[in-house]
Amino acid sequence: MAVTFREVKADILLKITQGVWPPGDLIPNEVDLAESYGCARATVNRAVQELADDGIVERRRKAGTRVRMAPVRQARFNIPIVRQEIEDRGAVYRYTLVNRELRTAPDWLGKQLKIPPEGRVLHLACVHYADATPFQFEDRWINLDVLPEASEADFTNTGPNEWLVATIPFSDVEISFLATQADTALAQHLGCTARDALFQTERITWWQGRAITYVRLTYQPGHKMTTRY
Repeated sequence: MAVTFREVKADILLKITQGVWPPGDLIPNEVDLAESYGCARATVNRAVQELADDGIVERRRKAGTRVRMAPVRQARFNIPIVRQEIEDRGAVYRYTLVNRELRTAPDWLGKQLKIPPEGRVLHLACVHYADATPFQFEDRWINLDVLPEASEADFTNTGPNEWLVATIPFSDVEISFLATQADTALAQHLGCTARDALFQTERITWWQGRAITYVRLTYQPGHKMTTRY
């Protein structure tokens, strides 16, 4: 089984905390690390970049990667996995793909994600269930200029939320929280009544200045979100 970037990241962090690579030390270069872990250099690069984003190491071009003398404390936003959220509540998770469409980005989305005219996107609509009860309706757009492999991905059994988290990191995120009312379509997807009050979030994620995806998540009536930083 291939080594994942999370396993590489965890092992590097363990070596740092155990003093194998103390503060100020250079860690081995990506080629040597890839050879030692038996994985691709890209896997190591992603692991080290996340450690840099976490403020654990400092990367400098041509100077290598050093363990920081003092870790930088910063707020980090983790993209939640809806499956985990549902299972953590003790419920059984189920997912349904409602619609999948390859198309040119609509004008409003092009402006939001800075997609050029005629830029292609993948539009997905999904429902996530907790114990057979609709929990969340996911309306997602993926920028195929940044992530063309999404056009070939099979979202029949795995939701785009999980696929994206496993496929590409993100460097920036913008999230909005809204109150809305169920229209006829949302009421049907969420098993509620039209005009019911609903909680909704909108999120855009970027990788190195380019928008990856825009998603609107709408929850069943009475949903409560709790976040800890």
